[in-house]
Amino acid sequence: MSGASLDKCRSYLDAQIGRVARGEAHRELPVITISREALAGASDIAQLIAQRLNQQTPSENGCPWTVFDRNLVERVLQDHELPKTLNQFMSEDASVFSPGSAVEELLGLHPSDWTLVQHTTDTIFRLARLGNVILIGRGANIITALNQNAFHVRLVAPRQVRIQRAARIYQLTAREAAVFVREKDAARQRYVKHHFHVSIDDPLQYHAILNTGLLSFEAAARLIADAVTLQYPH
Repeated sequence: MSGASLDKCRSYLDAQIGRVARGEAHRELPVITISREALAGASDIAQLIAQRLNQQTPSENGCPWTVFDRNLVERVLQDHELPKTLNQFMSEDASVFSPGSAVEELLGLHPSDWTLVQHTTDTIFRLARLGNVILIGRGANIITALNQNAFHVRLVAPRQVRIQRAARIYQLTAREAAVFVREKDAARQRYVKHHFHVSIDDPLQYHAILNTGLLSFEAAARLIADAVTLQYPH
């Protein structure tokens, strides 16, 4: 995680702690979860949503919208006082553990896959209760399914569009990009199916499904931000 991302997370938590210190009554601030196909633009769109909502949020609220994506793992490790070296075992995939790591788990050298997912779930619950967060991936929409303040989005795009994006961003050949996209999609599907026993593609889990092959990232961000503002006007 970059220093800038870490600073944003700290600022977010400091703002929330400040609300508690001032004795403000707990309010159900909104939460956005984003499930996504690989290279559908989730990270870029989430940042645009946060920027837009922060412009609309009254300054007296004192709690800026913050995106938790790759930095979510760092937050989990901090919350549960775990060593940073465990981030290698926290890929968004249910089959990340190798036979060697399984032996290490038996020897007590690191927590089990299931324990790490439980820790991740606990942190997502905590962030969702604080509100004004955008949570990307890791089954956040399922974990917060009963939260009345949560707005769930899935981002999709045609495979060829996503392959072209992968090739451009990661400097891959068309064949390499196709493999990259296929493996990322499969890993996320396994993660959700294995740990939460649902299909990531089930449309009934989401308030909205947006196709970023047809929508620009800016348009998708505006649609989501406006929908959240209408859904949670207070």
